Amino acid sequence: MGEIEKKRKELKYTQEEIARKTGITRQYYNSIENNKKKPSVSLAKQLSEVMEVDWTIFFE
Repeated sequence: MGEIEKKRKELKYTQEEIARKTGITRQYYNSIENNKKKPSVSLAKQLSEVMEVDWTIFFE
């Protein structure tokens, strides 16, 4: 389990909930969580606000 998935589960969010809060599809969020795609800096900052993490975690 990666850090992003671990944090999402710690917050008790589903992938669908994170996607809805940031205006992306669940499939796109899943690709980000599984390191298949990298978000734009602006989306990473949105995700970081929702997930209470530093935005750079999405580029590690």
